[in-house]
Amino acid sequence: MAFEDYKTKDSVVIVYTGEGKGKTTASLGLLVRALGNRSKVAFIQFIKYWGVSEHVFIRDIQPLYKDQLYFYKGGKGFYKAGDLSPQHISEADHKKAALDTYKEALTAVSSGDFDLVICDEINNALHDGLITEKQLRDLLKSRNPKTSLCLTGRDFPDKLLPLVDISTKMCKTKHHFDDKFLANKGIDY
Repeated sequence: MAFEDYKTKDSVVIVYTGEGKGKTTASLGLLVRALGNRSKVAFIQFIKYWGVSEHVFIRDIQPLYKDQLYFYKGGKGFYKAGDLSPQHISEADHKKAALDTYKEALTAVSSGDFDLVICDEINNALHDGLITEKQLRDLLKSRNPKTSLCLTGRDFPDKLLPLVDISTKMCKTKHHFDDKFLANKGIDY
């Protein structure tokens, strides 16, 4: 097939999933690429509430991009992750935070106000039971035809793959966490 035989799409749905590192990092690469193209971007983050490096970066660049970049941090931390879970946050608080974050994502993706909406860690919220598969399906189906959507996190459901244009599964071949080393700030978070 010749290059001129290929078509373009107005928007795409992208999934970064799998057990390996790099899902949020890849979505931040999309954010950088989209902002460089002068696109309007919404970065909506589930799960993470602690001080991760992307929060500092987005806070620092927001004044440069003004209305071109919207950031919503809606997580309450790891849920049902043993020692990594904040003990003072109830199940109801986790679910409310996930629902509020989902509503932000649904509004952003359906409004037509953004060229790209990134829902970071939404797959984890689904896997943990904080949102439902129906809600994720509704999000995918509510997408404005001109808005690209990126979903990150482990365990994206295979049955929703027909609603996706690009899916990448990050596969861990080695990680220092397995050797009892903690995550490195600026590298892992």
